[in-house]
Amino acid sequence: MKPDPDDPDLPLARLLQTWPASAGVFLERRMLCPGCPIAPFHTVIEACAEYGLDEGEVRRALRLVVMP
Repeated sequence: MKPDPDDPDLPLARLLQTWPASAGVFLERRMLCPGCPIAPFHTVIEACAEYGLDEGEVRRALRLVVMP
């Protein structure tokens, strides 16, 4: 069963593994999340805070990729 991409506790590694195309969302924003050793522990919330990005905007972009 696929995880819920909107789950606030979903680790980035699981998100990226389940939806490989989501890597583009991070890379377009110069986020180094794909391949990062912290990805199994960070969530979208934490990554956005770390990079100073708007979480809502990143989640909207992710939804376009994971739920076309």
